[in-house]
Amino acid sequence: MPEPPAMPCTAFAGSRRIAAGPLAEVVLAVKAALEAGVPGPVLTFADATGRVVDLDTRGTAGEVLARLAGPEPADPAVRGRGRPKLGVVAREVTLLPRHWDWLNSQPGGASVALRKLVEAARHASAGRDGVRHAQEAAYAFMAAMAGDAPAYEEALRALFAQDRPQFELRTGAWPPDVRDHARRLAGPVFQ
Repeated sequence: MPEPPAMPCTAFAGSRRIAAGPLAEVVLAVKAALEAGVPGPVLTFADATGRVVDLDTRGTAGEVLARLAGPEPADPAVRGRGRPKLGVVAREVTLLPRHWDWLNSQPGGASVALRKLVEAARHASAGRDGVRHAQEAAYAFMAAMAGDAPAYEEALRALFAQDRPQFELRTGAWPPDVRDHARRLAGPVFQ
């Protein structure tokens, strides 16, 4: 049986944080909270994206975890294109003829050259990408949990302006658990 994903998540009942950690642990905490009749809507967020994770907490803990893990893996004898054991996936790329000519003239051919170009671009933009991902995650969480909080728009402006003092000032009056989680998600934006 496949393992449930270990994706870090945080769950809230209303504006109170009720669980944080790997998805498998959080879903069981959410199930227990719902069964105990916790007040307020219960929302679970993926920490990496700030987006709501839909959870199905019906049934026993084992059934809930089995649904999280997903279906059994496909028969390994059935193979797709590429090198699936290495994580290589074949997809279509459209380029101009001069681009294909240049790629094909590179040592190792087009695939090796494309992988090297992508890795170089990833390394060159890692800092900017990290900031952008943190801004997007904080924004998604804030929109869901703090959209009607005081100074919400000002906090968003500070987030995207990378202005930590203003962000902290504008989130200061928010419910503590929501404020602290928004600040944690936004942390990489201000480094």
